[in-house]
Amino acid sequence: MKLERKKALVARTLGVGKKRVTFNNERLSEVKEAITKQDIKDLLASGAISIKEMKGRKAIVKSKGRRRAGSVRKKIKRSKEKYMTLTRKFRSHLKILKSKGKISQEEYLKLRREIRASMFKDLSHFKERISNSMGDKKWKQSEEED
Repeated sequence: MKLERKKALVARTLGVGKKRVTFNNERLSEVKEAITKQDIKDLLASGAISIKEMKGRKAIVKSKGRRRAGSVRKKIKRSKEKYMTLTRKFRSHLKILKSKGKISQEEYLKLRREIRASMFKDLSHFKERISNSMGDKKWKQSEEED
């Protein structure tokens, strides 16, 4: 007689593993007829179904109250926060220049690498570097158009 489905129902109802569920051999017909969760609870109370004790280390470890290291939140360092804000500012400015066609793809990639290397301290320094690389006349004309 296969009672795997009944074991699964008991395990789900009582919140235990299937391996811990045992049936009383004399009362298997009652277990077979049980359909609802309430039937299962009644059979447990009457003794037709029994639950084995937990064995092994897991029962001991649960009682000790361990904590996961991943749940600890740490604040971001100020240096990283500063780097992030500057980098976002530079990249957005660079993206605008590229979309308007003021710098080439090669210049764009080169400047992206320099931004990543933290070579600029602020936006004015960044703009100065771009004007030096492009040549002052071309840069001033493009600035006046804006």
